Amino acid sequence: MAIRRLLTRSLNRSAALTAAVILLLIALVACGGETSDSRDADAITVSDQWVKAADSGMTAAFATLHNSSDRDIRIVSAHTAAARTTEMHEVVDNGTGGTTMRQKDGGFVIPAKGSVNLTPGSEHFMLMELPKPITTGQNVAFTIRFEDGSTVGFQALARDFDGNQENYAPDGEHEGMGK
Repeated sequence: MAIRRLLTRSLNRSAALTAAVILLLIALVACGGETSDSRDADAITVSDQWVKAADSGMTAAFATLHNSSDRDIRIVSAHTAAARTTEMHEVVDNGTGGTTMRQKDGGFVIPAKGSVNLTPGSEHFMLMELPKPITTGQNVAFTIRFEDGSTVGFQALARDFDGNQENYAPDGEHEGMGK
């Protein structure tokens, strides 16, 4: 009888311990997905990306960047081999009824659980000093870098676009975009 009681008590403890471990694992999975070790790049998806075809000079690239994390994520730089320099730009009111394009201080911030739409006449990646034409139908590779140093690469299809001929004012001089 004592052995049977001892065996029953031991089985009850094992069952209780197993149940506790299962509950702990369920709690970890429920809280999981994102840890403080998550890289910014892991939370970003790029969609609807395209680049304006251009023969020379400057052009721009556009996309929608979605952040699936619970924190804001900052893009600090962008690069493409299709341009000698790639900057992040915004279009702002120039105070005279028009607009001016300029480099975006601090880069683009993608809000937590939100998106940034890079569109003509708004924020975009500016490709400067094109070493050769970007032609309609060409895929252009980009890499964007985040504040934590992680990166995301994507391809943008070049297409014709005649809209938004903003002026660029890097230091008071005004230039138009290529093509």
